[in-house]
Amino acid sequence: MTAIQPAETLRSLLRRIDGKGYGQYGDIRGQYQFDSFVLCIDHVQKDPFASPSRVRVLVDAGAAGFTDDMWSTTSRRRGLCDYLTRAFCQAAERSSARSGSGKSGLIAMDEPGQEILERTSVVIRDAGVEGRCVVGLPAHGRRIAGREAEKIFFERLPECVAASLVLRAHDSNRIYRHIGVAEDADVLRGALREQNLVAFVADGAVLPRESGASDRPMKSADVVPFASPPALRVEIAVPHAGPLTGMGIPRGVTLIVGGGYHGKSTLLDALTAGVYTHIPGDGREYVVSDPAAVKIRAEDGRRVEAVDISPFITGIPGGKDTRSFSSEDASGSTSQAATIMEALEAGARLFCIDEDTSATNFMIRDRRMQALVAKEHEPITPYIDRVRELFTEFGVSSVIVIGGSGDYLDVADTVICMDAYRPDLITDAARKIAVEYPTGRIPETGQAFPRWQERIFDARSFSPAKGKRAVRIQARGKGTIVFGTTDIDCTAVEQIVSESQTRAIADAIWYAVQYMDGSATAAGVATRVMQDIEMQGLDILSSRKRGDYAAFRSLELLMAINRMRTLRVVQAER
Repeated sequence: MTAIQPAETLRSLLRRIDGKGYGQYGDIRGQYQFDSFVLCIDHVQKDPFASPSRVRVLVDAGAAGFTDDMWSTTSRRRGLCDYLTRAFCQAAERSSARSGSGKSGLIAMDEPGQEILERTSVVIRDAGVEGRCVVGLPAHGRRIAGREAEKIFFERLPECVAASLVLRAHDSNRIYRHIGVAEDADVLRGALREQNLVAFVADGAVLPRESGASDRPMKSADVVPFASPPALRVEIAVPHAGPLTGMGIPRGVTLIVGGGYHGKSTLLDALTAGVYTHIPGDGREYVVSDPAAVKIRAEDGRRVEAVDISPFITGIPGGKDTRSFSSEDASGSTSQAATIMEALEAGARLFCIDEDTSATNFMIRDRRMQALVAKEHEPITPYIDRVRELFTEFGVSSVIVIGGSGDYLDVADTVICMDAYRPDLITDAARKIAVEYPTGRIPETGQAFPRWQERIFDARSFSPAKGKRAVRIQARGKGTIVFGTTDIDCTAVEQIVSESQTRAIADAIWYAVQYMDGSATAAGVATRVMQDIEMQGLDILSSRKRGDYAAFRSLELLMAINRMRTLRVVQAER
């Protein structure tokens, strides 16, 4: 363990190397005792244009002052860490003084979005609070700007710490509000199964977002607060906000219908995002969904490896075996079928589907098309003919946005109509219409939905090497993982909401390889990884103390792996 040196040692070092070549910044690595915290300089960038240096600040419990009840549960600890991360980001932005070459003068922490996620940016333990940030060590050209660095470490960074990582810098009521929302949302999510629900949308929730490029709530005076239809209204008691009323969506097959631009997709988007807790004031903080909900969509061109899509697609011309289907360039229908089967394998319990992002021929084949093209010439069994079976046989519910196919009224348990962003329960009317206007459509399921096969990943297909680099793994935005020589396209994995999640998933893929022993199933491997993270935290994914990871679900981990173009499956037998 590195000895902790006095802060003045760091000051002397910075003055000694002032004006020298940038490489001599490496001399400052180490740990230094400041008045109110320990500074750990873990990694020093090689030049002013490289990724900034990684720094940690350790504030002991007594100096930090946070009371035990602020982080006594997993939900509260997550909420408090999230709150402190946001406070540090704001303080760093206020103290911004970028100058010099490259990233000179930068102080930054991994900034959260609208979700409260487990992160590595701030870690709270019995010993105290640990904040992890990056610092752009300043330079003029490629010469060390030692005096500016001294100002960062002895003025600006301590100011950020004092404004964020100690209790006296905050209004305790705001902290309790933040952690209360985190705990309440987890209680709501846990209550869903008890009440036979797959989702809950609180009365008063604000579902529309600021824009297609922003996940912040819409602030317009025209925003319509959510109000549950009386017949779907339920009440759930939570520890901080008290009894909450809102719309409970029952297990089974639910349709969301209505005219264009009336809020159908907005509601589905909120339900899809309901697997995560949102910050106070977001509008969706009391919108929760089954933790195993998955957004399903078509993905033309995605790679599929040894997936049994035969419940939906059989008899492809050319004799291709759909019980172990592989494709370098899947169509809309085959990609959507594969995503469903992969999600079932991963443990999904709720499918969220929007017809706008689905393959039409996968969703429905109406009576006229059945008459025109006989079933023996149509390899696709559409989702409409499997959706009830998925629920009755396997307990997997579906929430589907439908605006153009009334055939789905025949298979629905619940029908919600959105009218100017106001939901109305119209199940009885929908059933009456289904009786009055029969479509004559013939169900096309030839055999029962088989139990999905368990696949086994071939560890040899997971190489992170590229050229002379033994390991090249990184996130490029939230939609792309660079893994060795291949890019994994995760843009259609819509429940990845942060680049920090993508970064953690990228390293988790390599971490998971140790469990790919030729007998462990895909789901089993993911379970082992998630158990390790639960026991030891996200830090287990890297040998370095990273501050830029955010938690993900096993579902996203497997969805990323399934999109690897190098993936091979050892065993695809039943």
